[in-house]
Amino acid sequence: MLPRIIPTVILWATCSHHVFGFTTVHQNGYCALYDECGKNPEVTNSLIPAIMPCESNTPARKLSGAYLALFKDVCPGLVTGDNSTYACCSNKQLKSMQKSFALSKVILNRCPSCAENFVNIYCQNICSPNQSTFINVTRTHPSTVIGKPELGVLEYKCYFRRQFAEESFNSCKNVRLPATGGYAIATMCGKYGAELCNSQRWLDFQGDISNGLAPLVIEFLLQDNNTEVGDGIVPHYSKVWSCSEGPGGVTENACTCQDCKESCPKIPSPEPLPDSFKIGTLDGYLIICVAIFLSFLLLFLIFLVIRRITKCHKKKEKAKELPQVTYASLSCSERLSARTNNAMAKSFQWWGTQMASYPKTVIGVSLVIVIVLSAGMFLIKLTTDPVELWSAPNSLARTEKDFHDSNFGPFFRTNQLIITAKKHPGYSYNSLFFGKLNFSGILSSEILLEMLDLQEKVQNIVVWSEKHQINVTLKDICYAPLNPSNPASTDCCVNSLMQYFQNSRTKFNMEVNQTLSGQKGTVGWRDHFLYCVNSPLSFKDITDLELSCMADYGAPVFPFLAVGGYKDGRYSKSEALILTFSLNNYPRTDPHYDFVMLWEKRYLEIIKEYKKNPKSNLTFGFMAERSLEDEINRTTAEDIPIFTISYVVIFIYIALALGEYSSCRRVLVDSKVTLGLGGILVVLGSVFASMGFFSYVGVPSSLIIVEVVPFLVLAVGADNIFIFILELQRDERRPGERREEHIGRVLGNVAPSMLLCSVSESLCFFLGALTKMPAVRTFALNAALAILLDFLLQISMFVALVSLDAKRQEGSRYDICCCIKTKAEKPKKKSKGILVPFMKKVYCPILLNPVSRVLVMVVFIFMFCAGIYFTMHCRVGLNQELSVPRDSYVLDYFDYLNRYFEVGVPTYFVTTSGYNFSSVDGINGICSSVGCDNNSMTQKIQYATEFPERSYLAIPASSWVDDYLDWLNPTGDCCRILLNGTFCSSTSTLPGCFRKCIKNSNSALRPTLEQFNQYLPIFLKDLPNLKCPKGGLGAYDNAVKLNNRGEIMATRFMAYHTPLKNSQEYTAALKSARELAANITETLRKVPGTDPDFRVFPYTITYVFYEQYLSIVEEGLFTLALCLVPTFAVCCILLGMDLRSGLINLITIIMIIVDTVGVMTLWGIDYNAISLINLVTAIGISVEFVSHLTRSFAISCKSSKVARAKEATIYMGSAVFAGVAMTNLPGIIVLAFANAQLIQIFFFRLNLTITLLGLVHGLIFLPVVLTYFGPGINQAVLLKKQEEENKAWNRQDSEKNAHSNPSFEEEETRPPK
Repeated sequence: MLPRIIPTVILWATCSHHVFGFTTVHQNGYCALYDECGKNPEVTNSLIPAIMPCESNTPARKLSGAYLALFKDVCPGLVTGDNSTYACCSNKQLKSMQKSFALSKVILNRCPSCAENFVNIYCQNICSPNQSTFINVTRTHPSTVIGKPELGVLEYKCYFRRQFAEESFNSCKNVRLPATGGYAIATMCGKYGAELCNSQRWLDFQGDISNGLAPLVIEFLLQDNNTEVGDGIVPHYSKVWSCSEGPGGVTENACTCQDCKESCPKIPSPEPLPDSFKIGTLDGYLIICVAIFLSFLLLFLIFLVIRRITKCHKKKEKAKELPQVTYASLSCSERLSARTNNAMAKSFQWWGTQMASYPKTVIGVSLVIVIVLSAGMFLIKLTTDPVELWSAPNSLARTEKDFHDSNFGPFFRTNQLIITAKKHPGYSYNSLFFGKLNFSGILSSEILLEMLDLQEKVQNIVVWSEKHQINVTLKDICYAPLNPSNPASTDCCVNSLMQYFQNSRTKFNMEVNQTLSGQKGTVGWRDHFLYCVNSPLSFKDITDLELSCMADYGAPVFPFLAVGGYKDGRYSKSEALILTFSLNNYPRTDPHYDFVMLWEKRYLEIIKEYKKNPKSNLTFGFMAERSLEDEINRTTAEDIPIFTISYVVIFIYIALALGEYSSCRRVLVDSKVTLGLGGILVVLGSVFASMGFFSYVGVPSSLIIVEVVPFLVLAVGADNIFIFILELQRDERRPGERREEHIGRVLGNVAPSMLLCSVSESLCFFLGALTKMPAVRTFALNAALAILLDFLLQISMFVALVSLDAKRQEGSRYDICCCIKTKAEKPKKKSKGILVPFMKKVYCPILLNPVSRVLVMVVFIFMFCAGIYFTMHCRVGLNQELSVPRDSYVLDYFDYLNRYFEVGVPTYFVTTSGYNFSSVDGINGICSSVGCDNNSMTQKIQYATEFPERSYLAIPASSWVDDYLDWLNPTGDCCRILLNGTFCSSTSTLPGCFRKCIKNSNSALRPTLEQFNQYLPIFLKDLPNLKCPKGGLGAYDNAVKLNNRGEIMATRFMAYHTPLKNSQEYTAALKSARELAANITETLRKVPGTDPDFRVFPYTITYVFYEQYLSIVEEGLFTLALCLVPTFAVCCILLGMDLRSGLINLITIIMIIVDTVGVMTLWGIDYNAISLINLVTAIGISVEFVSHLTRSFAISCKSSKVARAKEATIYMGSAVFAGVAMTNLPGIIVLAFANAQLIQIFFFRLNLTITLLGLVHGLIFLPVVLTYFGPGINQAVLLKKQEEENKAWNRQDSEKNAHSNPSFEEEETRPPK
């Protein structure tokens, strides 16, 4: 809690001894007031007894003995010597003043100059021997003192030199209240608060009996130096100590920078933020990207010119046949390539033949393996906690969060409404105290009382816990700072504007007629509200309403917790009301956690019902602590049908597209619905088996895996399925070749390409799992294993399914209903479909035209350079608004929060163990009061608040060390002990309770080690009150963690951020806070006795989510680079160390990734962990678009690069288009209808971008670039082809009736495998 303090309480003694009456003598040595004359009859409901001074036109009294000793203690500045000291105050007045000053010094002693000057004002007023020269009594009241008639003073005029008042005020105006981060002057200036306070208003408040503290009316009249009053009155002026010099000119007692601007060293302004990168006046990145584009373009044009010149110098010769190749002519790499290709082809051919020969056994064994692995999903641990998903357990933010929560408990739960009333017009109000002001429509009695109705309805929630068989109410779970052990309903921390009236309708509706400065008017709730927002720590306002500003639970309600949408402190124009219910946070295993969740659920139900009420005048944004998790779970459940439809669409496409339709009568025979379903089951089986395996080994899963991995594996799996099936459909079975051998031979041709892509992708994701982000790591692990298992199942279980399906089709049996047989004859000629003829006759001639190829290169080089430019402008982060669906009520709350909230989240500067707080050096390194280091911890935080646009800190840190020192100060009554050493509180009335805990000191007060450790636990449990507002209960009881030996193991100091509106500001605030904490750590480690491992770190609940954005760019580049390595290495190895093919593969994939990030910038997709997952996925999908085509080109034996590119595009490109693009696109488009914004943006938009860019790069750019820069004919492949051709011709020669071999002719027309 923020301490309940009103420094003006010190006036009780200082003013309670002023005398009244028409002062007849105004000369040095004479008094105007002397002694006490009983209670002031005009003061009612005073917080302390309002004792009048007596009127006295008598000479000042000479002091001696105990009287003089007491005077030296109370007013040392008026002492002139043991035999020459005179005063106008009695011994009784001195004792009252001593008690009163004890109250003020608790607050002001952190700046001794201010405390001394403040004391001096009232010592001069009450005790000055020349009192009559500047005080004139104007009203008196008859009184009897010990049977003797006297005149009690009701009012007097006090004449000060303006310079005296200004200097005194200036010494105090910046004194801080460590518990609140605010200024002490705010509580001493009434309705004006700290911002509008000046010397006149400051003194006027001291003499205003309506403040509940002043015992009589004092009219302070400030006179300029050249002004004369007359009648012997001389405006008072005496020495005022500047806050920067200290009382008596002792610089050691000068106030520190936090309490005195003059003491501040010159704080250098932060270095300006670097401007955006520019070259001259233009965007630097744009210039560089244009230069790169022109450079690439120039190099390409030079390449074309050289290529053309080279061709022109060659002799025109008739096209030659391909050269004859011998094994001896092969290079080492070509021999390696030959061995690799032959080994893979033979191995996969044998494997495929075996799988096709025993299909039922293979399917059975595969199913058993899949089921056994998938059974692990019963042990699955689904991670939904965002902290567990996005923050690594060993990350800095997580370790800091764990340290904070283990020592101080988790941050309390917030349930909040931000209320507006747009239909209510504004109005004017003429306040007796504040003048004519404009009020917004939200600040009307009708709206406020309706808000109170809603507030009470929520406070009275009773919900039954079926699990625990108990009724749960607010007091069972609420955050009660002043009574945490056994709170009543009024102890709960509920903040709203109505707390200025203690939630009482009676107090709110009160109105009184009051006269102020001769002006009469009606005073009501608006006057009290305006007073409280300017002086929220007041126990009593200055109106005749005499109401407190403190909440019913005992703490102040600061304006930013009650209203919002105001500018420059004009609270009457506030546009919103804020209603906050703070609850304790509990571990999920604690029964109270169930209570909190039930209460919040009922709270949300009530608010939603109330919002639907047509009679309500309120419009509001609201949320509970559980809201985000609820909304994420809701949208996940609602979007399951969308994902289901997406998978169904993909299944329908695969089932229909795999068919080879020859005639209408054989449609049911030629369709591949069963095979398509089998292919999808293979994909899903690999996903489930992967998730099950990792569940067995204890790796947690997440919804991202469920949503993304099946899409990824479908893209990979469907592509392989199409490549295999289309190749099988195009390939003619050779004479004498069994069906199983045919399937095995086709698998031997295509499986190396499948292996190339699958191994590349699997290694890509396994390497991607090296990232520190848990969600990315678990996704990468599951994806890697799923792709590997999918490949293994495709070359086993799916091959077996293909064998059974081929047998069915050969038997002319219907698909699905295989028991039904058709009489339609099998066509003699295989259908070529639509895609292959289109590619051959239309697409390739246009694409591979010489002009088209040049245009394609230029366009894609431009796209790449544009992608680089936009990549450099991609925003990093993830706004919290995107985590909930578009129709979520939480979006309204976020909107209201950004528009109306005037302060950001609290942030704690936490210290670990290893720092000696009890030593003098240790104290000085932390505190910010007198004697503290100018570069202390709290002082540095104060410096940071001077530059909120850079530090993102708005309010300085509260400091338990400073308040503990003030609490110990012997000039106050906070820390007292009995004669036996037992502590007695400031409210204790025991007769022996007069000894102070520590002795007074002329220098800065510092306790000994024993005193520090002895009294600290007492301070932390001491309830703040009017006599001792520095008690630590509520404000600091949970800010210091002590071990069993009383040693400090951890502490925290709370500050406030400025309002943070987006992910970028949250990230910048974290970075700035960490830089500040690191600087503080470095300084404190230099304090003698500090452990080298001691550190200070900042903590707030948001840091753990935004830490990733400090390093996500570097980590993302590292992860993507790791993923790209296998795409190059595997391609090179499996193609027999074909470096050129591997390099073209790599460059094309990089271009896809760069262009994808560029489109992200254009389409408003921020870069974050979800984007990174999709970019890693993009590499996997890009491998599918690129690697198959690259391999097909590399093993082609056509005579020219253009012919080889054409052949690869026609046959492999069509399979890639059908298998990857057309599999992904229908499913992705369905996601556009999802309700969740995350799915729309990061799965629909981003996956659509990845698929389309992969498609155009794979089927447009890659064929063209291969015609220019592709590798030459693979001599090993050519040798194999020539050997096969020779064998074929030899067979023909040996036959007597030689005839053309259809299979061979078909072999001539189709691409080599």
